Amino acid sequence: MNAIEIKNLHKTYAASGKSAQKVALEDIQLTIPAGTIYGLLGPNGAGKSTLINILAGLVLKTSGSVSIWKTDIDENPRQTRANIGIVPQEINFDPFFSPRKILDLQAGLYGVPKAERRSDELLKMVGLSDKANAYTRSLSGGMRRRLMLAKAMVHSPPILVLDEPTAGVDVELRNQLWDNVRALNKKGVTILLTTHYLQEAEELCDRIAIINHGKIIVDEDKSTLLSRVDGKEIRIRVAENITHLPPSLKDLSIKAKTEDSFTIYFDPKLITAGQIISKVQTAGLSIIDLSTKDQDLEDVFLRLTRSDQQD
Repeated sequence: MNAIEIKNLHKTYAASGKSAQKVALEDIQLTIPAGTIYGLLGPNGAGKSTLINILAGLVLKTSGSVSIWKTDIDENPRQTRANIGIVPQEINFDPFFSPRKILDLQAGLYGVPKAERRSDELLKMVGLSDKANAYTRSLSGGMRRRLMLAKAMVHSPPILVLDEPTAGVDVELRNQLWDNVRALNKKGVTILLTTHYLQEAEELCDRIAIINHGKIIVDEDKSTLLSRVDGKEIRIRVAENITHLPPSLKDLSIKAKTEDSFTIYFDPKLITAGQIISKVQTAGLSIIDLSTKDQDLEDVFLRLTRSDQQD
C-alpha cells in the first residue's frame, strides 16, 4: 500500500496589500510507498515546509487531494493526524518539564491510555533514559533534537515526517539520529525526510523527490536519480608549478586549479581516467598524486535545480 498519496495539490496564498498572490505549490503529484525512507529535497522557499504543514493539518490546501494511510485529510482530519508524527525544525519545549512528563502529556493529547504509553521505551530508544526526570532546559541541543523524535512517536504513527532533523547538530549526533531513523524504518515506519544535507538523503533514502518553485521536478528511485549524471572527477597534483596549464590540456574540462594541482570533470563514455593521465604526462607534467570521485547527489541536485531555473 501507499503511505501518502498526493494528487493535483495546489496552495496559493491570497494577495496582501501590494503583494500579489503567491503560488506556493502547483499541481503536486506524489506517491510515497509504505515502508520506505523517502527524501523531499529542494532549495529554501521551494515549498517543502508548505507541503509538510498541509500534511500536519497546519495549513489548508487550495485544491487537490491528500490521503495519509488511506485516509483523506478532508474527510477525517483527526484520523490523518493520528496516522502521522511530525518532527519540526523548531525545538519548542516547556523548560520546566522533564522529558518523561513531556512524552506523557503528548501521549495524552493523542488519547493514548496511561497503560499504553511508551514514554520510557521511547526515551531509551533515543538514548535519554538517564535524563528522564531532568528539566528539559538542562538538555543540550542534541538531546532536545532526540527528544523531538521521541515526542513524534508517542502515538505509534505508521508515518514519521522529519523536517531538517539534523540541522545544526554535530557529526556524532547526526549518526545517532540516522541509526534511530533506520531502526524505526526496520520496524515498518514510513519516513518522509526533508534535509539540506544531501549526503544525509543519499545515505538514508530509498526514493527521492526534488521540489523547486512549488513544482516537483523529479521523483525517482535513488539509484535512478544518481545515474542521471555519469560524470566523474579526477584530481591531479603535479611536481611543477602550473600557473599556466600547457596548451595541450586546454580541451579538458578543468573545474578547479591551484599552483600545483587541478581537478578535471570528465564523462567516462568519452574519455577514460587512463587517457587523461597519459595526456597530462605527454604534456610534460610529473604526477605526484591523484584521486577520482564519482558524481554524487549534490551534483545531481545542483544540475537539476539550476536547469529548472533556466527553463
